[in-house]
Amino acid sequence: MRIVVVGGGTAGWMTAATLGWSVAGRLADVVLIESEEIGTVGVGEATVPHIRFFNKRLGIDEADFIRRTHATFKLGIEFRDWGRIGDSYIHPFGDFGHDINGLPFHHYWLHAASAGGGVPALEECSLPIIAARANRFALPSDDQRAIGSTFSYAYQFDASLYAAYLRRYAEARAVERVEGRVVRVEADAERIAAVELADGRRVNGDLFIDCSGFRGLLIEGALAAGYDDWSPWLPCDAAWAMPSESVGPLTPYTRATAREAGWQWRIPLQHRTGNGHVFSTRFTDIERARALLLANVEGEMLADPRLLRFHTGRRRRQWIGNCVAIGLSAGFLEPLESTSIHLIQLAIGKLLELFPTNGIVDPADVAEFNRAMALEYERVRDFLVLHYCATTRDDTPFWRHMRALELPPSLVEKMDEFRDCGIVAQYREGMFLPASWLAVYHGQGITPARVHPLVADASAATARGHVAAIAAACRHAAAAMPLHEDHLARLKAA
Repeated sequence: MRIVVVGGGTAGWMTAATLGWSVAGRLADVVLIESEEIGTVGVGEATVPHIRFFNKRLGIDEADFIRRTHATFKLGIEFRDWGRIGDSYIHPFGDFGHDINGLPFHHYWLHAASAGGGVPALEECSLPIIAARANRFALPSDDQRAIGSTFSYAYQFDASLYAAYLRRYAEARAVERVEGRVVRVEADAERIAAVELADGRRVNGDLFIDCSGFRGLLIEGALAAGYDDWSPWLPCDAAWAMPSESVGPLTPYTRATAREAGWQWRIPLQHRTGNGHVFSTRFTDIERARALLLANVEGEMLADPRLLRFHTGRRRRQWIGNCVAIGLSAGFLEPLESTSIHLIQLAIGKLLELFPTNGIVDPADVAEFNRAMALEYERVRDFLVLHYCATTRDDTPFWRHMRALELPPSLVEKMDEFRDCGIVAQYREGMFLPASWLAVYHGQGITPARVHPLVADASAATARGHVAAIAAACRHAAAAMPLHEDHLARLKAA
């Protein structure tokens, strides 16, 4: 079997590295085609905790990875000015407290807070938030009874260095890299036979992986997959991106600050800070957006801002015949919750699960891949839309528009359940767990009308005792952690 990956970058080399680990040289020949003439987007520097398990599966040593990609650790994402100007909350990679008597902790907190009396803030009951605010980091505890086991972590790294790291890994495992630019695709309605390069070479294959970026050279250009445009819900369609010098401490979290027609990211790496301004051209002009980014960047610019254009949405089919789209060729959701690399990882995992037998593609496997990936994209879409619609801001036309959106029915149902009785409904499939939804609900001012009746039946004093105990445990555990920079220094020295 011959597998051809078209395109490099993060998506291409994550795919090639996984194929190198799993099938290259044994079950298949794997070829990756990329051109030095074609740049990559290369701004996906923040991740979610799932990336740790991707690296671990490939046998990648964490300390080596941290050194080579200039990575920092990430305990969550801080959101500023989203619910209203002046607000700040953190979406943590971990829990708020823990279940008590089989009931969610946040119901006890709501019961205690409704009675008044100086109850700790909900954020004070989340260890990763307390640690992040104090710029502290330690690995989670293996003891599931300890408060130190109630969180996870991700990374913030240089995406171009990560792609290069995975390239070395893949090439050491029988993946062949071909330098060249694809100029023609030989295909019929459901199958690709080969691609032709600019120098006339023809590369044939049994299975093609489209990692060609926004263009979707194979999945759209040759096979016309179609595209579901989600800009009515997520109207941001452009971004300025630029690096700057690092200033201040290396924070173990990413920051997303709401702006007049979009939002700005800040991602601290060891050697620089990644910055960007995502915005809607319907509500601001390109040069004003650029000026707003430059006015709010910390540290000296290391390069001129680069403009990216996109349309939020996904391909209607991400697997057609013998072609699978992975990464930006499959769809794009703005990087508000650092989901781009995770969606790549999901697609790779699903491809391995449904891997063709002897090069023969089963239509049932194709249908299952398309169903599962479509649902994952929709779940992420709903979570992103929640950040925009759960706001009281009305200071600009953009925010007034977002407040009045007609929401996806799946999101309306989830929000109504929480508003009514504090239930954080959990999807059967979808990457974001209840603590993530709770962080945004609470952080942006959505409050349940009532708490669980079994919690309400207990005294407010009992609820306050539970909350105080959790808050104290989080404080003590965070205080015992080293500073983020000290942990990084020890890891790099090791």
